[in-house]
Order: sequence, then structure tokens, then C-alpha cells
Amino acid sequence: MTRRLWFGNADAGGPRLEGVMEKVGHGDKDAFAVLYDAVASMVFGIAVKVVRDRSRSEEVAQEVMIDLWRQAARYRPEQGSVMTWVATIAHRRAVDRVRFARASADREHAHAVRERVRPFDEVAEQVEVRLESEQVRRCMRGLTELQRQAVTLAYYRGLTYREVAEVLRAPLPTVKTRMRDGLIRLRDCMGVTT
Repeated sequence: MTRRLWFGNADAGGPRLEGVMEKVGHGDKDAFAVLYDAVASMVFGIAVKVVRDRSRSEEVAQEVMIDLWRQAARYRPEQGSVMTWVATIAHRRAVDRVRFARASADREHAHAVRERVRPFDEVAEQVEVRLESEQVRRCMRGLTELQRQAVTLAYYRGLTYREVAEVLRAPLPTVKTRMRDGLIRLRDCMGVTT
């Protein structure tokens, strides 16, 4: 069966594209084949112009043709010609594809930036730890004997205030005061701001 692909006005004797759309809207596969032949090249041309990638444009054109099959019943001739309606659908679908590709690329770039890990420099890490340790030792030497002993027992051995007081044989309030004063001096010496 040969198809006549002429879509002029009804006075010229050929089928009107609006009539073909109406048949497609009712599920007529032959009418859809006629519609496809009439609009496929225009749809692909719009997709190529917007997407600028042949393989993606082919995908867009295929999606548009599927949309036309599914949405044919929504076409209203009083709102514009079939070609305008099809061109609008094709353009929107192509723009959506470009936006999706850009958003995807932006997400991938943002993820790559977040995941980028600075190379670990083991030597620099060791030097930093040693410098901090030396600074702590120097600052600890600036504490009184009772402060130094209380801080050492609490932070390096994990003892509670009460246990520190028992080990040092000092009253609990005195140990708490000395530890607080010692920690303040350490903070100031280390240059820690609160």
C-alpha cells in the first residue's frame, strides 16, 4: 500500500494533517505512519539544532514520536496547526534533554569536587604531630606541679576528679580548681581561642 504524503488544504483533494491527527488520536496505526512520514524529518531537524549531538537527537526524535502517538487525542486544531503543535513538542523535548545533560554534568562536577581528596603527606603529618607534642610539653612545663600532675592523670590516664584527688592525696575542690586553672593556662599557651 502506498501512502499519499500530501497535506495541503481540503480543497486540493488531499487528506488534511488535522484529520490524520484525529485518526491517530483514536489509535489508528496507519494514520500514525502517515503522520510519522510527514513530521519525522522536521522533528529530527529541531532536535539536532537544539541538542547538537546526532545520537542524542535521534533519541529525542524517537521520544517525540512516542509522545505524538500518546498525546494525539490532546491536539486541538483551533489552537494551531499540527506542524506547529509537533514542532512545539519537539522543541520542548530537545530543550529538556539539553537541560538534563547540563544538570547531570553539573552534578558530576560538584560530586568530583567534593570527593577530591588532597594527597596525604605522611612526612608533613608526622612533623605537625611532633610540633604539637613539643608545644604541649612546653606548655605543660609552665604549670605548677599540682596542676601538671592533675592534668596528666585526668587526660593521659583518664582518671576522674575524685580518682585524681585520691592519687594526689589532695582535697577534691583543690584538685578541681588546680585542673581548671591548669587547663586555662594550657589553652592560653597553645593559642586556642574559644
